Amino acid sequence: MKLTILGCHSATPRINTNPTSQVLEINNHIFLIDCGEGTQVELRRNKVKFSRIKHIFISHLHGDHFFGLIGLISTFRLLTRETDLHIYGPKGLKEVITLQLKLGNSWTNFKLIFHELTSNESEVIFEDVKVSVTTIPLKHRVYTNGFLFKEKEGERKLDINAVLNADIDRAYYRKLKKGFDVTNEKGELIKNETVTKEPNTPKSYAFCSDTAYTESIVPIIKDVTVLYHESTFLEKHAHLSAPTKHSSAIEAATIAKKADVGTLILGHYSTRYDETEEFRTEARTVFDNVVLAESGKVFNF
Repeated sequence: MKLTILGCHSATPRINTNPTSQVLEINNHIFLIDCGEGTQVELRRNKVKFSRIKHIFISHLHGDHFFGLIGLISTFRLLTRETDLHIYGPKGLKEVITLQLKLGNSWTNFKLIFHELTSNESEVIFEDVKVSVTTIPLKHRVYTNGFLFKEKEGERKLDINAVLNADIDRAYYRKLKKGFDVTNEKGELIKNETVTKEPNTPKSYAFCSDTAYTESIVPIIKDVTVLYHESTFLEKHAHLSAPTKHSSAIEAATIAKKADVGTLILGHYSTRYDETEEFRTEARTVFDNVVLAESGKVFNF
C-alpha cells in the first residue's frame, strides 16, 4: 500500500502549499482522493500515470477539494483518453462538471460515470475481489464523506519445500492457495496448514477530511492500518474548530487513539502556520505514532 500526498493544506493554494489531493495505490488500483487546484501538475511531478486513474473520490464540494477536477477531466480529453472514469462524490458534483463541459462544448470522448452520494450512513461504494471502499460520514459545514479503503484477505502462501516433500502434484497448487486439503501422488490426504502459510495481513486506509471532532467515525475506522485525519488548527486556535467544523491536531490524535489505528497522518493544515512540526508535537501528547503529510511525500505501508 503506497500513499502519495499531492496536497495537504486547507483553503487557498500558495507557492509552497497545495490544497487536498492524494493518490492511494492498493492491490493494483490507483485511487485519486480529492482533487484540489493544481492536482494534475502534482500528478505529473510525482510521475503518476494519468491512464491508470480509473476511480476518483471527492469528499465534499468545497473548492479546495474539487476545483482541480474539471481541469483534470479536460486534460484526459485532450490526451484522447478512452477508458471509463468513475467519480464518487456528493450529489451536485455531476451537475457542476457537466455544466462546465456543456458550456465549453468540451464533451469527453470517454465515459464519465458519476456515483453521487447522499446517504448519512456508512455504505460500500466500490468493491471487487481485492478491495472495498466504504464511506465515512463526517461532520462538516456541507455534506461530507471520508473514505475507507480495505484490502480483502489474499490467498494462502505455499511453503514450497513442504509442498515438494509432501509429493503434491503441481495441478493442486491453486487449491492449496485457496485453503483446501489435497491428495498427494501416493493417495494420502495432505492437510492444508501443513504445507501453506498464512496470507499477508490485509491493509486498510481511512481518509478523513474535512470534519469536526466526532466519535461516530470510531467504529468505522477501528484498527485501520493508517488514518489520515485533518488537523486544521493547533491548540492556540482550537476555539476556531467549532464554528468552522474542523479539527485540531489533538482532536485528530484522540480519534486515532480511540480507534486503535496503526499510524496517524496529519494534514489539511491552515495556511496561517508557516511550520507543521508543532502539529506532530501536540498530537503526540495523546497518540504516539504520528507522521506529517507534506506535498510530494510518499508513504509505503
